[in-house]
Amino acid sequence: MLQLRPAGRQGAAITTSAAVMPDFAPRTRRHAHAGAPMRIVLIRHGKPAIPTNPRTSHSEFRTYIDHYEAAGLDPTSVPPEELQDLVRELTAVYTSGKPRSTDSARALAPHAELIADPLFVEAPLASPRIPLLKMKVPAWAVVARILWHAGYHPEIENYRRAKQRASDAADILMKRAAKEGRTVLVAHGYFNAMIGRELRRRGFRKSGSHRVKYWNAVIYELP
Repeated sequence: MLQLRPAGRQGAAITTSAAVMPDFAPRTRRHAHAGAPMRIVLIRHGKPAIPTNPRTSHSEFRTYIDHYEAAGLDPTSVPPEELQDLVRELTAVYTSGKPRSTDSARALAPHAELIADPLFVEAPLASPRIPLLKMKVPAWAVVARILWHAGYHPEIENYRRAKQRASDAADILMKRAAKEGRTVLVAHGYFNAMIGRELRRRGFRKSGSHRVKYWNAVIYELP
C-alpha cells in the first residue's frame, strides 16, 4: 500500500548519524550488496501543472515562484517507461515533499512507499529587482540563479547552506543505498545536480547529465 511518510525528525537523525559513519570514507566503503555497485538515481520531477514559459515582470516572477512551488504534476506528464523499469523493484522512493515531486514519485512508482524529506527541496531563487523589464520565466530563472551564486539571497537560503544541505542529502541516500544496493530520489533539477557533485566528490561515477528536462535521470554508482 502506498504511503507518504514525512521524514521529519527521523530524517534529521539519519543525517546526523550518517555524517560521521566511517563506512562512508571514500576508499573504504562497504555495503550490503558486496560485488555489485552501490547505485543512487537522481530524477527530476515531471512537468508541473502550471504554464512554464510566460513572460513576466520581476514582481510577477516573484508571484510565479510561489505558484510554481504549490503546483502538482501535470496529468499529461507521464514518466518514461525506462524510468518505470528502473524503479520497479524498489520498496521506497525519496521525495522532497513538494507537490510536483511527490506527484511525480507516485506516478513513477505507485507500488512504493514515498519518503518525503524537506532536506531535498530545490535550491531557492529570489526574484531580482529589475524594473521596466519583462522576460520569459526561464530567462528570469537563469538570471536569478546567477545572482544567487553571486550572493543575492534576500530572506532565502544562501549557496553555502544549500551546499551543506546537499552533503546531508548525500549522506541519507548513501545510507539507504548501502543497505539495499540502490535508492532513488525524485526531486528537483538544480539541487539534484548539487547532490550529484557531492557524490562525485565521494568517488561515485556518473551516467547521464543533469539537464533542464522533465523526468531527467542521472545514475551514480560506487563500485
